[in-house]
Amino acid sequence: MSAVNHQFSEARLAEIAALTKRYPGNRSAVIPVLHMAQEDFGYLSMELQQHVADTLGLRLMQVREVVTFYTMFREQPSGEYRLEVCTNAGCMLNGANELVAHMCETLGIKVGETTPDGLFTLTEVECAGACAGAPVVQVNNVYHEKVTPESMDALITKMRVKE
Repeated sequence: MSAVNHQFSEARLAEIAALTKRYPGNRSAVIPVLHMAQEDFGYLSMELQQHVADTLGLRLMQVREVVTFYTMFREQPSGEYRLEVCTNAGCMLNGANELVAHMCETLGIKVGETTPDGLFTLTEVECAGACAGAPVVQVNNVYHEKVTPESMDALITKMRVKE
């Protein structure tokens, strides 16, 4: 995408204007506006982060601090299916590291990569907040709990068949 395409629509700008009125300062609106930008453009390129900063009257660094802190924000294009494996303590103790290794082998990619067909991007995330269901894998923000290599294989097969 070129920088020219990184412009919010008039409708989105109106939504952002209404949103910022709810907060004491525009900096408080960074997270919801970043969600909007990611929804509209797929990922948060540096140019888009600058556009968010300009839209909110902030410095780029104020936006970057948020983008680089939270794992829910993506700075690179991702596959159609975002496979996010929680590898925090609870999930790790219940097999998340082994699950990640299995997924890497099954998909033929490393963590942080996308399959050549553009279907799957595999990432590790910090606590998904569902420790009772460990290990947890989010697929496009839908939680799957107590995931095993076998259940993950079945899920991957199901996603491939949808194509």
